[in-house]
Amino acid sequence: MAPTDPFYETKTLAQMTRSEWESLCDGCGRCCTLLLEEDDGSVWRTSLACRLLDLKTVRCSDYANRHTKVPGCVRLTPETIGQLGWMPDTCAYRLIAEGKSLPEWHPLRTGDPASVIAAGISVKGTLISEALVDEADQEDHITDRVL
Repeated sequence: MAPTDPFYETKTLAQMTRSEWESLCDGCGRCCTLLLEEDDGSVWRTSLACRLLDLKTVRCSDYANRHTKVPGCVRLTPETIGQLGWMPDTCAYRLIAEGKSLPEWHPLRTGDPASVIAAGISVKGTLISEALVDEADQEDHITDRVL
């Protein structure tokens, strides 16, 4: 590979700097969608967003403190990404871990953060905050089975 190849084509997840790691996130918000797990291990995606997801920007409203405020917020690491089968198949972390290329619409390829929205990958405009729904009613917002 040429020295000018982008880092995401030449490095493993474990080799990336913190800045490179963070830049892999395309900002789709799919990993901030509330998932429901049944006793049998089935996992269902809902149309509900984590209470910290800013639905206008599709970014975490308290990224630095998300793990404290939302104990179930996933900690993505090079070691854990392969164990998270519920992660979207478009997720750059997942794709790199699987040895695949980033899609053409990914902001690192296009240079445009809005390309994820234009490609129809973003959850922008499709979710409501979990804070607006009683926990007993969350099942009413199931959209599809993940696992």
